[in-house]
Amino acid sequence: MTKPKVLFTGELTPAVVETLSQDFEVTYPKDHPYTRAELLAALPGQEALVFFGYQVDQELVDAGKDLKVIATCSVGFDHIDLNYTREKGIVVANTPESVRVPTAEMALALMLDVTRNIMPLDDKMHAGEWTPMTNPANHATSVQGKTLGIFGMGRIGKTMAQFGQMLGMNVIYHNRHQLAPEAETAANVKYVTFEELVQQADVLSLHAPATTETTHIINADVFKQMKNSAFLINVARGALVNTSDLADALKQHEIAGAGLDVFENEPEVPMALTGFNNVVMTPHAGTGTVEAQTAIFEEAVSNVRAALAGQPTNVVNGMK
Repeated sequence: MTKPKVLFTGELTPAVVETLSQDFEVTYPKDHPYTRAELLAALPGQEALVFFGYQVDQELVDAGKDLKVIATCSVGFDHIDLNYTREKGIVVANTPESVRVPTAEMALALMLDVTRNIMPLDDKMHAGEWTPMTNPANHATSVQGKTLGIFGMGRIGKTMAQFGQMLGMNVIYHNRHQLAPEAETAANVKYVTFEELVQQADVLSLHAPATTETTHIINADVFKQMKNSAFLINVARGALVNTSDLADALKQHEIAGAGLDVFENEPEVPMALTGFNNVVMTPHAGTGTVEAQTAIFEEAVSNVRAALAGQPTNVVNGMK
């Protein structure tokens, strides 16, 4: 029986290749990541694509004329032309479960870092300077008893809510669809309007996908509604936040700080934010752990197996 041909865009270890080769005819880059041109050239004849870090547009889909499934090693899928893949009959699947905890961990880490002023204190210690806590001007903010506002109550948002509650925070949320009453009771969270969310949150944590409706939803008008003592956390998509408006809000002390793992024009560093010591930034590293990357890859391969067997999982483009 002929094995299905699967193209992987990441480098694979010999042990992984040996395991995958039991079920697939495996193609992958040997000594460097594929350039886009190399990826396009490698696609003909492939039935499945497991990838990260490329734009899946009409050109790429047309190059993969034999593709049956595209498995992205991410929960986000704004880099994929969902309509065109659906038109071509290609299943597109993401990896929502394996990114859940590590991404929420990053949101938690950024929240604690920026609220407790850890990075500036660390910088001073490395410079040989002791910052005395006898000076009230050096005091940071505790999150216990504060209100955590979750925008986007999906898997990651729910996990972040649990982390916040672990620290004694009250959790409110806004979502495109309100949770069922029993689900809200079980999670001990309260649904509010978007306006109420931004006005009441001491920490506003973003966990929604990037869509036409959510692009730049966090903008100048929102910052003016937020508490001056509030913090913004974004581990979702950079497009949710208007970076220029955020920089202005920080300059005008409309919010107290921000923790950001995602940005509008990655991998460009938003230079407008680099001068603030109350902004903590990481390079889209929410799933940047050995454990997370292993789980994401395994979930993506599982999606390929399921789709090729006619029972697709984690489908994001409406294919059945």
